[in-house]
Amino acid sequence: MRYTDHTPAFALLATALLLILSAPAWAGSELDAAGERKPTELDRIEVIGQREPGSYATKRTSTATRTDTPLLDVPQSITVVSQQQIRDQAIQGMADAVRYVPGIGITQGEGNRDGLVFRGNSSTADLFIDGMRDDVQYFRDTYNIERIEAFKGPNAMIFGRGSPGGLLNRVTKVAHWGNVREFGLQVGSWDKQRLTADIGQAVNDRVAFRVTGVYEDSESFRDGFELHRKGINPTLAIRAGGSTLVTIGYEYFRDERTADRGIPSYQNPFGGTRYPVQTDRSTFFGDPGGSPSWVEVNAFNALVEHDFGDGMVLRNRTRYADYDKFYQNVFAGNVTQRPTGDTVALSAYNDTTLRENLFNQTDLVFSATTGTIGHKFVTGIELGRQASDSLRQNGFFPMPISAPCLTGSTATGCVVPLGRPTVAVPVTYRNNSSNGTGPASNSGVTKVAAAYLQDQIEFSPQWQAIVGVRYDRFDVDFTDRRNGVSPANRALSSTDNLWSPRAGLVYKPMENISLYTSYGVTYLPRSGEQLSSLAFNSQSLEPEEFRNYEIGAKWDIRPDLTANAAVYRLNRSNAAVVDPVEPNRLILLTGDSQRVEGVELSLAGNLTATWRVIGSYAYQDGRTRQNVGTTPAGRLLAQTPRHAIGAWNRYDFSPHWGVGLGVIYRDRSFASISNAVTLKSYTRHDAALYYTLNERFSAQLNVENLFDKTYFPSAHNDSNITPGAPRGAYLSMTLKF
Repeated sequence: MRYTDHTPAFALLATALLLILSAPAWAGSELDAAGERKPTELDRIEVIGQREPGSYATKRTSTATRTDTPLLDVPQSITVVSQQQIRDQAIQGMADAVRYVPGIGITQGEGNRDGLVFRGNSSTADLFIDGMRDDVQYFRDTYNIERIEAFKGPNAMIFGRGSPGGLLNRVTKVAHWGNVREFGLQVGSWDKQRLTADIGQAVNDRVAFRVTGVYEDSESFRDGFELHRKGINPTLAIRAGGSTLVTIGYEYFRDERTADRGIPSYQNPFGGTRYPVQTDRSTFFGDPGGSPSWVEVNAFNALVEHDFGDGMVLRNRTRYADYDKFYQNVFAGNVTQRPTGDTVALSAYNDTTLRENLFNQTDLVFSATTGTIGHKFVTGIELGRQASDSLRQNGFFPMPISAPCLTGSTATGCVVPLGRPTVAVPVTYRNNSSNGTGPASNSGVTKVAAAYLQDQIEFSPQWQAIVGVRYDRFDVDFTDRRNGVSPANRALSSTDNLWSPRAGLVYKPMENISLYTSYGVTYLPRSGEQLSSLAFNSQSLEPEEFRNYEIGAKWDIRPDLTANAAVYRLNRSNAAVVDPVEPNRLILLTGDSQRVEGVELSLAGNLTATWRVIGSYAYQDGRTRQNVGTTPAGRLLAQTPRHAIGAWNRYDFSPHWGVGLGVIYRDRSFASISNAVTLKSYTRHDAALYYTLNERFSAQLNVENLFDKTYFPSAHNDSNITPGAPRGAYLSMTLKF
């Protein structure tokens, strides 16, 4: 059953747009002596971390260090996906955003969530918005996003627990004292239909507002797939005196789609390895009508900044977010190859997650000098509470066996012909656990209290350093509600005290070149990235530990062209990993568990006034260092290709016409650490045509997979592999007024 009551969201969106469109252009202006309205002179607002329109290069960040710092002076590999890149490549989700980001890949996410691989470490939780944790499993949109920041390596000093290989931080579009009037329409392959809006203006010299919105109704090249999403994000900026700025916002976002687990792999190896089955890319394995997925997000954000002068700033940020997530899937399992005809087994389950996040961060930024040495300090605290409620139920097929299930089927597995795997079959769902070993049914409250101190040190114009440490107290109270769990084991709790240091040294032989080295540590507590019972029940497990060693170089070739290089080693200890043979079983590896060594290169910006480029290369060698069940040590990490290359160009022939061309290469990788199933290497080409009539109207045509390449970009395990989309074309039109 799919929840479809959209009336409140539509009413909110319609009301907001009517208010905006009816607001006169002179709102907030004053009257002169003759009674005529005169324009209001507004103060200058500086937006940190952005380049002027038309550039792919970003020069500054206020997120990486919690201070306004040039990226050149941050001893860490960072890639920023700018607003211009988001527009030119028609980026609408996180998987699209990281195509040209070195060191970050994607996973399938079981067809219901963003899944990313940061330097060999798979994660669904290392996603942030405006520096605040946004860790529930769902697909995010870019309708309200100004830019996306990709931080590589451990980031616990700034962001807290987790994010061992990196994270994505979305920076939202917020109210400012400039006029914004923009509507977008996109149509294209597979009934793509998408509307966006971005409206903002000053009410007077003290108040400004902005509203962004999205509505989408689309299908896919996959049979039976549907996507419906909508969102609205109003923000209000208030100047409370000459030195205080208050920004508040609320987001409602809902995403409904078919949970698509892709296709299985052959059971028997060919040439020593297994491959995805040969089938039409559109073939859905399972029941698309019985695989609904939705998420509803209601989030409130508030930022208060007060400037005391002389470099001292007090900043407080609060985020409350309520998440309602559900997914259900009837999906493929193992393939059985037999002379009478190959078959595939279908399984089913559903999962409900309710979570409330409340986080508050307070930072004090100030400067000092000791002799000739300059210091910029950040000290702060973060308090957080996460209340989670989860229920997972297994699916049971009709018994006795009836069509479409074949002989050999069971109540928990429907066997169907490999050539006819799309079914419509009644399934009942229940939590059948009677001995405490069945699906999850639990609730928990996680509390975080953190304090941190960072010092950005300038020894001389050539030498700088960043040193800092963060302390987190991480408390979990957990209730296991499954049948058969004894009262003594039903209520569990744990406390972790985590110290996360960070240190980096920067040498600048020239003003526009920096060489750096850095060291960082982060921890993932025993409850795992999603506060799951699977990880938490392993009471003896120490927190997972990640240590990153990195050296690199950054070069601002020109103000609008930057190049970066990094070499790193990332060690993982005390890993809790999913058994590749039994996905519901966790294997604990004490000590040194896995290692990733790699190189990252990137280029972004303008080669000329009319030629913009993005280039990326990543080399990764990620391997396990212990046996994982029956899988021996030395296996390559899942979906971590050794070589990955990306290149994107946009060239404008005239003020009206431009073209874009991109190429992406991914070396072969493996669907899981079993290394049993190979995802072949591939090269994909994309293209675009741009037309600008005037400053008010523009259009672009994006063509993805230009040469219709068959490839497999991601997987969840050896039996759930995502086919890449065939050639698709999308026409986007933007109206500004």
